[in-house]
Amino acid sequence: MDTIKKILPHLLIVIGFVFISLAYFSPVLSGKTISQSDIVQYTGMAKEQIEFRKKTGEEPYWTNSAFGGMPTYQLGAKYPHNYIKKIDSALRSLPRPADYLFLYFIGFYTLMISLGLKPLRSFIGALAFGFSTYLIIILGVGHNAKAHAIAYMPMVLAGVMLVFRKKWVVGSILTVFAAALEINANHFQMTYYLLLLLLIVTAYYTVLYIKAKDFKSLGIAYGIFIVTGILSIGANATNLLATSEYTKFSTRGQNELTFNPDGSKIDTSHSLSYDYITEYSYGKFESLNLIVPRLTGGGNAEKLDESSSMFKFATSIGANPIEAKQFSEQAPTYWGDQPIVAAPAYIGAVVFFLFVLAFFVEKRKIKYIFIAGALVSLLLSWGKNFSLLTDFFINYIPLYNKFRAVSSIQVILELCVPALAMLGLYSFSKVTKEEQLKAIKYTTAISGGVLLFLFAIKGTLSFSGLNDAAYKQMYGEYGNSFVRALIEDRKSIYTSDLLRSLFFVLVTAVVLFVVNKGKLAANYALIIIGFLITVDLVVVDRKYVNDSKFVAKRQMEEPFMPTEADKAILSDPAHFRVFEVQGGFSSARSSYFHNSLGGYHAAKPMRMQQLMDYQISKSNMEILNMLNVKYIIQKDQDNNDIPLVNQEVNGNAWFVSTIDKVKTADEEMKALSGFKSKTNAILNSTAFDQVSIKDNYTVDSLSQINLVSYAANKIVYQSNNSHDGFAVFSEIYYPKGWVVKIDGKEVNNLVGVNYVLRGLEIPKGKHEIEFTFEPEVIKKGSKISLISFIVIILLTIGLIAYQQKRRD
Repeated sequence: MDTIKKILPHLLIVIGFVFISLAYFSPVLSGKTISQSDIVQYTGMAKEQIEFRKKTGEEPYWTNSAFGGMPTYQLGAKYPHNYIKKIDSALRSLPRPADYLFLYFIGFYTLMISLGLKPLRSFIGALAFGFSTYLIIILGVGHNAKAHAIAYMPMVLAGVMLVFRKKWVVGSILTVFAAALEINANHFQMTYYLLLLLLIVTAYYTVLYIKAKDFKSLGIAYGIFIVTGILSIGANATNLLATSEYTKFSTRGQNELTFNPDGSKIDTSHSLSYDYITEYSYGKFESLNLIVPRLTGGGNAEKLDESSSMFKFATSIGANPIEAKQFSEQAPTYWGDQPIVAAPAYIGAVVFFLFVLAFFVEKRKIKYIFIAGALVSLLLSWGKNFSLLTDFFINYIPLYNKFRAVSSIQVILELCVPALAMLGLYSFSKVTKEEQLKAIKYTTAISGGVLLFLFAIKGTLSFSGLNDAAYKQMYGEYGNSFVRALIEDRKSIYTSDLLRSLFFVLVTAVVLFVVNKGKLAANYALIIIGFLITVDLVVVDRKYVNDSKFVAKRQMEEPFMPTEADKAILSDPAHFRVFEVQGGFSSARSSYFHNSLGGYHAAKPMRMQQLMDYQISKSNMEILNMLNVKYIIQKDQDNNDIPLVNQEVNGNAWFVSTIDKVKTADEEMKALSGFKSKTNAILNSTAFDQVSIKDNYTVDSLSQINLVSYAANKIVYQSNNSHDGFAVFSEIYYPKGWVVKIDGKEVNNLVGVNYVLRGLEIPKGKHEIEFTFEPEVIKKGSKISLISFIVIILLTIGLIAYQQKRRD
């Protein structure tokens, strides 16, 4: 009975999380799904592998539908013995995206309970974290992997802190499962940021243990982290090993070229340029939108009403009321430092008030973990606007330069601030009345003072955005009037949201003041504050992610409609590639219907990206010929797609007569500028010095090589040649996983030619050449995953049994 009493509050709260998650995303109950731009692109990229999986029941691990061909390791590939994924799927059984919101709640609730808070305060804390605007916005645009990883962050933090607090058994079990689930979420940037926070936690507790001279406990804690770390990584070995392998091949790998497309010298060894890494950097002033939602205008498409200057501008130039309304509902009011922003990263005025309150009432030094985490996160989110720190991290902190959009590190702040806020709310009830009153006064003075200061400096702000000059040019003779109307609306939004935040700050202060005077019971005050937090955040969230974002499920499953150009191309039964000129290299639309030269991915194959930048963008048709681009989709004067047939396309494979040997990637790229792809092949002899390739081959009219059958992971050709020949295949060379057989016998003389393609010496006569994708990394990783998961289960059972034995 005692056990039931202990479990019941938590069970009721979990049920409450289910209802709240479904209520916020209520259209899922009627079978609708949220329209997510990134998921639309993913659907285009993954269509070939999904159809292959449905047809064969197998996993291809390779797709030819994007970038000429690439592994599917970062496209939702399914791996054998991925039992952590099954646990994760069970936790995310609600319809998407309610499943991620539920996971936000559960993760943070676990952290709060682990820190000793009662269920009600933990429940309120979970709402404060889960409804943080940025966390809702990323669900609206489809950053599912990011949301997934963020959701498990509090759980990992809880496990680590429990271990450091000598809760060895529960801490070990929670850490190993939470860390495995975190890694399984497959967003390494978010996991990396979590590790930075865990370093702060580790430093804090290490100092405490050293001061106490408790080296034995410190050693046990470190030992637990080593074991749990190895096991959680091991349980995800397949994905980690495969991703590591592909990273070297992608734009996140090392760049072999030493010159830019314009011929200038590349002055950095980083795989990503400084500008690319820091393109999305928070402005210092802009960061105050954490406590005032639309301080810098909100997003790039704010929905303004009929009283707005934007509506009046539209009507003044002849728009009718309906047109003016539609125009004003897409107002680009954002005027912060970033190129584009969907919405502000608002953590809540009430949460901020409680965070400041914790400075005065929280006596435990644990608060410094959350203060340090929030501060480091904030400073790093400024990116190029605080170059001293950012440059240090890019140049000296391992792996930091592998990630872009540094502004997203604010997720650590969005975890730390509500965590400390809830600790502050807890500690408020533990201090004396005098201390409470003093804390209320100081907190109100600081929180309110910041907001009043922002009121005071309004007249000194320009309210001008980075894109205003472009807007002036875009709207021609109305450009100046448009920007003036935009600035007026920005000023209005600035004032209204400042008043809004000030209102929530003062109401929260009044609630705590009434509690201090004994006029309101603590539990009622908690409920009121929880209500204020939820209303504060949800009202802002609903401006950006609401029921209007939902569409029929079929619309997301079939997000692209074929154009007349697509239909014409699809009627051609041959095997070839398509290049969509307008935006095709950064869109998965054509990948949904065809084997495309382009695609949409955060880590594109580096060499294909370089071909685009150095050759295709300069109209080198020989590159399209060798890539088997038979159709080029262009726009006509009416902006309709038209399919242009490339009559010079090389086909799927061909024999060449001359091998032009170079020694570096630079020379290989430069050689592409003037070579004849039908007769010549370019080979980096330094990279393939272990394979003996002649300089010249005889090619006559009888030399033939033809495609016999095609599947994503298996391609078969037949050759007929009266001489030994060298064949170039219009398939992307990937150094790992492809097994080549000639007449059923495996050969090891496959080389990369023409910077991205496959080349193979084939003996004279008739032969069958078979390419199959059998990545060894999957086999190796799956074995490690299976063993690791078995050890995790056995260790968990053993620890629980040990704990029970100690209790008995």
